[in-house]
Amino acid sequence: MSDLLALLGLGRRAGALAVGVDAVRRELQAGKLACVVVARDLSPRAQEKVARLATARSVPLITGPEAEIIGLRLGKPPVMAVGVRDRALASGMLQPARGRR
Repeated sequence: MSDLLALLGLGRRAGALAVGVDAVRRELQAGKLACVVVARDLSPRAQEKVARLATARSVPLITGPEAEIIGLRLGKPPVMAVGVRDRALASGMLQPARGRR
């Protein structure tokens, strides 16, 4: 999980992230995201807005830590969803997730 958080921090500094449910949803609809990281404690409403859309668009989902921890890493209040625009960054996030399954 610390690798994922480190990559999220890198993505934030590079400007390669969409942060928050509304931003992620907009970018999913526009086809701009390579993957989506959702908080472990994702609310049912956010689940409906983001996870279903990502699945429908065949965008991989990664379950991360709690929203508060993601927010702390990104210097924001609790964050339930983060979209990753950069394909190489997304690939780095997806590799460890595949190994854990």
